[in-house]
Amino acid sequence: MTVPTAHVYALGAALFALGVAGFLVRRNLLVVFLSLELMFNGAIVTLLGAARARATAEPSTFALFVIFLAAVEVSVGLALVIALFRLRRSVDSDAAASLRG
Repeated sequence: MTVPTAHVYALGAALFALGVAGFLVRRNLLVVFLSLELMFNGAIVTLLGAARARATAEPSTFALFVIFLAAVEVSVGLALVIALFRLRRSVDSDAAASLRG
């Protein structure tokens, strides 16, 4: 059974929209980073759907690059959240805004 390409695109758009909503609404930095991951995953699903529809390897290669960037973002973001928690005892984004010079 083959999933239609339009359904793959709709899934990617839904994941991306959920990520944008979580990014804009929540204040907890861990949830904000999780929302960024949802946006990355929505983009990856869309890229892989395009790769399957066109039967080419270029979107798949770009999707692997996006997965690599997401892994780097998680490691750096988690290190920043841990440092912020040690400094302010909170992972609220308002606590991070108070660090501005």
